[in-house]
Amino acid sequence: MRVIGEDGSMLGIFPTQEAVRMAEDKGLDLIEVAPTAKPPTCKIADYGKYRYEQKQKEREARKNQVVITIKEIQLRPRTDEHDLQVKLKKAREFILEGDKVKVNLRFYGREMAHQELGIELLRRVTTDLGDIAMVESPPKMEGKQMFVLLAPDKEKIKDYEKKIAEAASKPE
Repeated sequence: MRVIGEDGSMLGIFPTQEAVRMAEDKGLDLIEVAPTAKPPTCKIADYGKYRYEQKQKEREARKNQVVITIKEIQLRPRTDEHDLQVKLKKAREFILEGDKVKVNLRFYGREMAHQELGIELLRRVTTDLGDIAMVESPPKMEGKQMFVLLAPDKEKIKDYEKKIAEAASKPE
């Protein structure tokens, strides 16, 4: 097996018993770091310290992860204009924060006979939010509800924020 010293230097390729003896002579442990490599790679180090460093790396990696949540907006085919604008404004906030938005359109009773109204409403929502979002999942029907999934588009958001900044800096 290939052996790496405690300082990170390559010591060479040794039989397993000799590598274990070398680690014991230094009062350290022999840790297998790459079992699938040809030949397997081991490191001479303090196992407790090694585990501590691995946990620190995992914690740091988790800290840098981006968690994307899906926010839902509920609509009906007969949603009034002002209510629709309020919901679109909220959806815009969610997308600008980096969240995905699922727009649910629920049909009740006889509204199912006029699904084209729902498709038209979802098409309007996607065009209104099209300046900052992209359609990740086109309108789909599931039971008595239709939905569309919108995801933030980084390039469009940059352009949108630039346009807002320019509008704010223009004197009127």
